[in-house]
Amino acid sequence: MKKILILGLMCLSTFLSFAQNITGKVTDMNGDPILGATIKVKGTQSFTTSDFDGKYSIKAKKTDYLIFSYTGYDSEVVKVGDKKVIDVKLQSSLEEVVVMGYRDTSPKKSSISQVTVMNESISDRPNAHFVQKMQGQVKGLNIGTSTSHSKANSRIQLRGKSSLNGNSEPLFVIDGVPVEENEFKSLNPEDIKSIKTLKDTAETSIYGNRGANGVIVISTTGEKQLEDPQLVIREVQTLFEQYRNNESYKEIEENPFEQTTAKPLSTFSIDVDKASYANVRRMINNGEFVNPHAVKIEEMINYFNYEYAQPKGKHPFNVETDVIQTPWNKDTQLVKIGLKGKEIDQKDLPASNLTFLIDVSGSMGSTNKLPLLKRAFQLLVNQMRPQDKVAIVVYAGAAGMVLEPTSGSEKEKIYEALENLNAGGSTAGGAGIELAYKIAQENFIKNGNNRVILATDGDFNVGASSDQAMEDLIVQKRESGVFLSVLGFGMGNYKDSKLETLADKGNGNHAYIDTMQEARRIFVKEFSGSMYAIAKDVKIQVEFNPNNVSAYRLIGYENRMLATQDFVDDKKDAGELGMGHTVTALYEVVPKGVDSEYLKEMTQLKYTDTSYRNSLNDELFTVKLRYKKPDGNKSIPMEFVQENKVSAFNEDVQFAAAVALFGMKLRKSDYSNQATLDDVISLAQKGRGKDADGYRAEFIRLVKSYRDGVNNQNALSER
Repeated sequence: MKKILILGLMCLSTFLSFAQNITGKVTDMNGDPILGATIKVKGTQSFTTSDFDGKYSIKAKKTDYLIFSYTGYDSEVVKVGDKKVIDVKLQSSLEEVVVMGYRDTSPKKSSISQVTVMNESISDRPNAHFVQKMQGQVKGLNIGTSTSHSKANSRIQLRGKSSLNGNSEPLFVIDGVPVEENEFKSLNPEDIKSIKTLKDTAETSIYGNRGANGVIVISTTGEKQLEDPQLVIREVQTLFEQYRNNESYKEIEENPFEQTTAKPLSTFSIDVDKASYANVRRMINNGEFVNPHAVKIEEMINYFNYEYAQPKGKHPFNVETDVIQTPWNKDTQLVKIGLKGKEIDQKDLPASNLTFLIDVSGSMGSTNKLPLLKRAFQLLVNQMRPQDKVAIVVYAGAAGMVLEPTSGSEKEKIYEALENLNAGGSTAGGAGIELAYKIAQENFIKNGNNRVILATDGDFNVGASSDQAMEDLIVQKRESGVFLSVLGFGMGNYKDSKLETLADKGNGNHAYIDTMQEARRIFVKEFSGSMYAIAKDVKIQVEFNPNNVSAYRLIGYENRMLATQDFVDDKKDAGELGMGHTVTALYEVVPKGVDSEYLKEMTQLKYTDTSYRNSLNDELFTVKLRYKKPDGNKSIPMEFVQENKVSAFNEDVQFAAAVALFGMKLRKSDYSNQATLDDVISLAQKGRGKDADGYRAEFIRLVKSYRDGVNNQNALSER
């Protein structure tokens, strides 16, 4: 009997330890699916993310606990038990915190102190100055004065908060509106209803960098009612102004129409960066103002993959073209030029020597920065093989190595090093780059994939930090043969211009990660294209035939334009193409004989012959390309001729056109020809196609969300 009991217990133990497939759906409290929520088996490195419908699938034992989390939401922990389907609704912590900026509501999980100030008691305090009356009333609030006089200048500080420049005073908010310190100090104590202080990540979720030293929120007895929509709009715009003031984007001046008689050649570097789309998506989803200079149309177009044929010849990529009538202008034509990089089976990829360069400065403390970064990098580590190796370098006030080069087979060791990272200190980005490249060079793999992967919000403030200083440093380092990938995280002080400079000059690419779903796209779905280059310094030069094209303009690529002579100059840097990557460029052209407002009167040339060769009348344009092998120094030419004919509409060209038009609307382009956001949606729906991963459907939802927001704001403004 005893043996039977022991055997039964052993069977039960085996049954409980057996991992089964758990499925379910993650939604918000309204029942809307959450894309990119993380579902992790507690105490293990096993995790997955929810798809566009909020659905997930993961292996877990009956004794396991599943942790459901998503940036801006409270986490939920659920025991598996006998359940095979676990649906979870997450409570938005971010919404509660944001409301905190406008009304008297306390978030569940924030370090918020509150004191209700009774008029009688505060008036009876012996201090004559209002600020001093707060001493001892608000937890963590320290108030000092420069003299013993009761009305001397007060220095206000929330305990545990400091700043590099010595200015440690918090942000002051009265009735939902950020104010200057003097206005705060001039408050009449009789008018105060309540005081709150925010000291943890809650403040940066609302107020960006302005709240880095804490936030003091005061409600007055004369507080305006939130039912006034104009007040709400003003408050929201005020808060988001703080984000915009601390984010940095390079100014973009839209490409104009060029007349072929004066300038038949258009030359530019390819761009495989996709950061702009994810960044713009973040702004729209958060209800923020979309900075026009953050909208890089070429990066938005290239965020999506297109069905281009695989290369078959000796070159590592294929070239395809389409010519259609422009959807937003019946008098012009839209030219699409597409490149497709060669795909290679992952088992045949060369060994990788990766150095993670991770920003752990104080600005990375927000949940959508370092915590998200850790989980994102776990996805990358999951892809690594025993022949691959990883080193981890971090930088804050100084730079240091926290993980020596480690085989991809030792995943637990790499995970542990990532989990131990914490944010704090200043940002010595230049020192970090120096050390990361040094380690990458010391462990260089000949004929391998040698790459530094920088993850940061770009807020460098110690050592080499200006755009030019960073460019000079990276130009010097790229000669080592080490490539660079740049991953941007967070909001409020995101330095897009610096990160783009680093990626462009470091033989690399630039992406922005706002969710785990985006991390999965970069590190799993497009792993080979993101991490393995098949060609570098890829340049395109298009020569338009003046017999058939009167004028043209390149849509986007403003930051990638090259001089005509740069095309054949092998010393001139250009973009890199990864395995399986697609690159798309769009031109809008005015056909010969069409009367267009874009055709300006030209000065007659006295010395230059502008006659054309009629024998080439059947050609519309010629695409010329030059590229180098990843380890080469001499460029290889390619050429493709487009006949003078209009192609049939296809889903890819329609969708690319929709993305371009949306970018033009966000940029308030001079060339959108009064097209509407409804036109964008209609065009995108026609071009949605198979859309296996749902990215095109997400784009359509994004445009609808932006349209509805614009319509609502216009309606409120008309009241």
